[in-house]
Amino acid sequence: NWLNISQQVSMLGVVAFTMTIVMVMGDFDLSVGSMASLAGIIAALLFRDSQPVLAGVAVALGIGLLGGLFNGLLVSYIGIMPFVATLGTLTMFNGLAFLLSDGETIFGRDIPADFSGFARGGIPVGMVGERTLLFPNLTIVALIVLAIVWLLLEQTTFGRRLYAIGGNAEAARLGGVRVRLLRLIAFMLTGFGAALGGLMYASRVASANPTQGAGLMLDAIAAVFLGMTMSEEGEPHVLGTLLGVLILGVLDNGLTQMRVDSYVREILIGAIIVAAVTSSSLAKRGR
Repeated sequence: NWLNISQQVSMLGVVAFTMTIVMVMGDFDLSVGSMASLAGIIAALLFRDSQPVLAGVAVALGIGLLGGLFNGLLVSYIGIMPFVATLGTLTMFNGLAFLLSDGETIFGRDIPADFSGFARGGIPVGMVGERTLLFPNLTIVALIVLAIVWLLLEQTTFGRRLYAIGGNAEAARLGGVRVRLLRLIAFMLTGFGAALGGLMYASRVASANPTQGAGLMLDAIAAVFLGMTMSEEGEPHVLGTLLGVLILGVLDNGLTQMRVDSYVREILIGAIIVAAVTSSSLAKRGR
């Protein structure tokens, strides 16, 4: 069951891990869900046009980088507040996904077997009766992204400078940190992660829909905030985000097994965000 949960949360994990990068600086990216949907649609349209799987995936990931670049330019160089800028691009990316797909789901023969089969595959780790137990490919991708983000944030000068920006952007700038450029790069990485998460989801369900990534943004933010409550500094850390993702995965799995209405889940996610932010705020005041 844990392997199933790990596969279910792998898409959220990738988006949340890369969301942590911008939240380290005190920023948000509200457009990750619509970017995930857009990436899936673009890849599916290329597949429909008989383009190779790698080409479709590469173009979709490139769109994620470009979307992140656009967000970063709006925030870092034009000076728009992250909430306002990414709320605008959320709507833009969502509209593009609907426009390109005509509001329809792309599925069936338009989705190559190699692409959809990736999500169902994995590395054999044992046998359960006559059934081979697989460690899912999607979980492997999520763990690779986790490792890369951890290295970037915790083991490099890049990460230390992002934390410095989050602590005091003006002081970081006066200290020689290229605040604008680093914020731009951070948003690009988050856009890339959103596109990758969207491709993983499209592979898992063997289809692409313009609303596919709708719930990813709130879940990703909730996971990061949950992780912050487990940090002594009250700062985002990707390993804390991992715990947040797993908590949400277990919660979602439990609610599904109990056949609880999906609206109840939305209420719980909202309550988790409020509780996590309140806890983090109170902890900072205490210090």
